[in-house]
Amino acid sequence: MFTIKRITQFYILAVFGVVFFSTLSFAGTTGKIAGKIIDKSTGEPLIGANIVIIGTTMGSATDFDGNYFILNIPPGNYDIRASIIGFSSITVKNIRVSVDRTSNIDFELSEESIEIGEIVVSAEKLFVQNDLTSTEAKISGNQISMLPLEDVSAVVNLQAGVVDGHFRGGRSNEVKYLIDGVPVNDAFSGQSSISAEVNSIEEIQVLTGTFNAEYGEALSGVVNQVTKIAGENYEGNISVHSGDFISSNNSIFDNIDDINPFSAYNVQGNFSGPVPGLKNLLKFFVSGRYNYDDGYIYGKRVFNPSDSSNFSANNPSDWYVGSTGDGKYIPMQCNEKLSLQGKLSINVGDGRGIVLTGMYTDQEYNQYDHAYKLNPDGNYKNYQNSFLGIASYTLILSNSAFIDFIGSGIRTKYSQNVFEDPLNSGYVDPEKKQFTSGASFLTAGTENWHFYHTTTTFTGKTDFTWQIDNINQIKTGFEFQKHSLDYEDFQIVIDATTDYKPALPNVGAFNYNKYESNPFQFAYYLQDKIELDYLVVNVGMRFDYFEPDGEYLKNPNKINLLDELQPPFPDSLMKKASAKYQVSPRIGISYPITDRGAIHISYGHFFQIPPFENLYRNPNFRIPLTGSFPSNIGNTIGNADLEPQRTTMYEIGLQQELTPVLGVTVTAYYKDIRNLLSTEVFIKNEFKKFSRLINKDYGSVRGMTFSLEKRFADGFGATLDYTYQVAKGNASDPNDAFNKASAEPPIEINSQLVPLNWDRTHSLNFTLTAGNPGDFIVSLIGRLGSGLPYTPSLQGLRTGLENSSNKPVFYNADFYITKYLEIGNHSISLFAKIYNLFDTENELEVFNDTGRAGYTLDLTRNQSAPRGVNTLQEYYTRPDFYSAPRQIILGASITL
Repeated sequence: MFTIKRITQFYILAVFGVVFFSTLSFAGTTGKIAGKIIDKSTGEPLIGANIVIIGTTMGSATDFDGNYFILNIPPGNYDIRASIIGFSSITVKNIRVSVDRTSNIDFELSEESIEIGEIVVSAEKLFVQNDLTSTEAKISGNQISMLPLEDVSAVVNLQAGVVDGHFRGGRSNEVKYLIDGVPVNDAFSGQSSISAEVNSIEEIQVLTGTFNAEYGEALSGVVNQVTKIAGENYEGNISVHSGDFISSNNSIFDNIDDINPFSAYNVQGNFSGPVPGLKNLLKFFVSGRYNYDDGYIYGKRVFNPSDSSNFSANNPSDWYVGSTGDGKYIPMQCNEKLSLQGKLSINVGDGRGIVLTGMYTDQEYNQYDHAYKLNPDGNYKNYQNSFLGIASYTLILSNSAFIDFIGSGIRTKYSQNVFEDPLNSGYVDPEKKQFTSGASFLTAGTENWHFYHTTTTFTGKTDFTWQIDNINQIKTGFEFQKHSLDYEDFQIVIDATTDYKPALPNVGAFNYNKYESNPFQFAYYLQDKIELDYLVVNVGMRFDYFEPDGEYLKNPNKINLLDELQPPFPDSLMKKASAKYQVSPRIGISYPITDRGAIHISYGHFFQIPPFENLYRNPNFRIPLTGSFPSNIGNTIGNADLEPQRTTMYEIGLQQELTPVLGVTVTAYYKDIRNLLSTEVFIKNEFKKFSRLINKDYGSVRGMTFSLEKRFADGFGATLDYTYQVAKGNASDPNDAFNKASAEPPIEINSQLVPLNWDRTHSLNFTLTAGNPGDFIVSLIGRLGSGLPYTPSLQGLRTGLENSSNKPVFYNADFYITKYLEIGNHSISLFAKIYNLFDTENELEVFNDTGRAGYTLDLTRNQSAPRGVNTLQEYYTRPDFYSAPRQIILGASITL
C-alpha cells in the first residue's frame, strides 16, 4: 500500500505543508509556576528576586509581597533558580508542569555566605492539586513508556470512569479529542480521526468531569494529547518489534496454531534538535510509525466471490457446490497504518514564538463479517487517511499577559468498498450471494455498495490570558470553525439491464446519494481562575452558535411527493434549518481542608452538535418500497434541523495525600442527559416504514470513582482505579425506535429507563511497575469488570426486559518487561510484551438465549439435517464474540 516515494512525500508534507493552513481551535496546552520568596531568617518577602527556568528564556521577578508567577509553560519537567543580590541562590530541580495547572514552588533564601554557596534541592511532588476543581488525569510520556500500552485509546481506557471509550456512561461520540489543544474529531461521525503516537507524547490530559468553559463541543469528556517539543540537543530513538498470537483456544480461533513471528510488526522512531546552522532560530521534532497486524480472526478461502452453486434441489445429494477457492487462511481483521508527525519551532523573540505542526495517517483495515468466513474476498475493505496542520504564535504582552493566535486545518477521507474501481469485473450479481440455510456461510457474492466521505474543517481561534494579580487569572477567547462535507454512496447495479456487468445507478436514485454541505460554528468563552490561600474557584461561561446549512422535510408524511422530483425541492415541502445556540455556565470550587487534602465541587452545562451524518443523511429522501439496505441507507432520512444534545453534570470529590508517595482520590458524580438522537417512525404507501432522526432520547448516569496511586519510588509504583456506575436511558441506539417498530412482531418502545449497552456497573483497573529505570523495568496492567447488559430472548422473542441480564465477568492482564543496556553512547533496550497474559476467553458478545458466547440453544436442532458447506457447530462458533487471545511481542529500541 505504501511506497518509499509516497512515504517521503507524506513526511515532507507533514513537516512543511502546514504553513499553508491557518485555522482550528485550541484548548489549554501550557501550565503555570507560581509561589512566594521570603527571607529565611525574618520571614519578610524579598522584593525583586529573580526566578528563571533554567535552559529557557522564561522567568519572572517577585512583587512587593514576594509573590511571582511564570505563565505559558509547556508541560514537562523543569529546574528553576531563585536569586537576589546578597542572598544565596536556590535551584529546585525536576518540577513537573502540567496543562492548565499551577505548580506552587516557594523559596526561603538565606543571606549569602561563602561557605553555603548555591543550594540545590529536588521538588516535592504533591499528590493534592489545590487548583483542581473537577476530575482530571494526567499521564506523562515517561509513565506510558513503562507500561504495555500501544496507543492513546489504551491509555484513556485505564482511567476511572471510562469504559471502552464511553466517559461516565455517555455515548462514544460525546468525547472531544485534541492534539496540542486542536480538536481532531471527524465532524461527520463524531469519532476521533487522528491520534498522536505514544512515542511522540509529552502528556495526555483526560477530563471526565465538569471541564472549564474553554472546552466546547463535548458532552462527556475531553482527551488532550500534548506532543513533545524539541530540546537544545539532538535526541532520537528507533524501535522495532514483532510477534503473533499464541493460544491454546484453537477450537474458537482458526489458524491460531500457525505461529508466524511477523504476523504483527511495528517500526517507529523519532528525532529532534536544532536545525544545523540555525540553532538559535529553528528546532524540529519528527516522528513516524508503521504498524501491521493480521489480527486474530481468519477466514478460509473455500469460495471465490464469482463462484456459482445451486442448492434448490430437495435432495442434498443433488446440490451443486461450485468451489474454486485455494483453501488458504485469510486474515479478516487485519490493520495496516502509517503515521507521520513533524513539528518546527521558530524562535522570533519572547515566548514560544511560532510553532508549525503537521500530522498524517493512512490506514487500511478490515472488519470481520461472519457470513463471509468461507468467502473472505467478498467483504468490505476500509480506508481512511487524515492530515492535520497547525500554526500557532504566542504574543507576549508582559510577564502577566499573552495572546495565543492559532490556526489549523484537518481533512479526513474515508472510503468503504470491496474494489476501489466501482466498475471492477470482480463485482458479481447479488443473486449469487447464496446461503444453503439460515445458519450457513456465503458461498459467493460481494458487498456491492461504495461509501465515501471527506470532511474538511478550518478553524481560527484567539485566546487571551491575563494574570491580573496573584489571585485572578482571566482567560477569554473566541473560535470560528468552517466545515466542508462531501458525501457519496451508491450501489453497484448488476442485472439484466446492465448485461450483468457492473454499472452505476443514476445520481438521485434511492441507491445513489450525493451531497455537499458547508456548516459553520462560532464560540466565545470567558473564565476566571481565582486562587486564594483557602479557596480556588474556576468560574466561566461559554456561548456556542451553529449554522447547519441545510434543509429538512416539513412533513415526512408527504415524502411520496418527492419521488418524481430532483433537488432542489420546492419550498412548499422544504424548510431551511434554523441556527442553534446555547449559553453554558460552569463553575468549580476547590477547598483545601489541610495542607495534604482538598475537596472540590463542580457544576456545568454542556452542548454538542450531533454528528453531521445524522443531519444530512439520505438527502434525496428516497425510500425504496422493497429490498434490503445497509443500516445507514434507505430507511432513514436525516434532519438538518436537529437540536444540539445537552448534558448537565454535577460532581463532588476529595483528594488526600496519605504519605509522601501514596495518595487517594474519591469522586461522586451525576449526569442528566437530554436531546439525544432518536427516530420517529412514518409509513409510506400504507406499508413501508421509514424514520426521521429527531431529538427525543434521554438518560441519566450516577456513579463513584476511587483512585489510589503509589508513586514510583524505591523501585516500585502502582495505581488502582475503581468505578461504580449506573448508566440508564430510554435507548442505547438512535435507531432504536425504528428497529423496534420494524421487528416482527413489533417491540414496544421503552417507557422507562433501562441499562445502556455500555453500562458496566463495576470496573477495576490497576497497574504495577517495578525495577530500576535505566537497568530493567517490569510492569503489569490488570482489568476486571462486571459483565455488560444484554436482552434475553428465545428464537427471536424476548424473554425478559431490555438489558435485564448481564454477560460474564471480564478480566485481563497485560505484562511488560524491558532490559536496558549501555553500548558506547547509546542506550539499547530489549523488551517483551504479553497481551492477555493468561489467555483468557473474555466473552464480549453472547447469544441472547443462553447469555454465553460459546453455546446457543440453536445447537439443539437436528445436527444431521443437511447444512451444505458447514455444520451448525461451525456456524455458531463465533471468534468475534471473544476478546483477543494471548499475543506475545518481542522487540528492541535504541536511543541515538
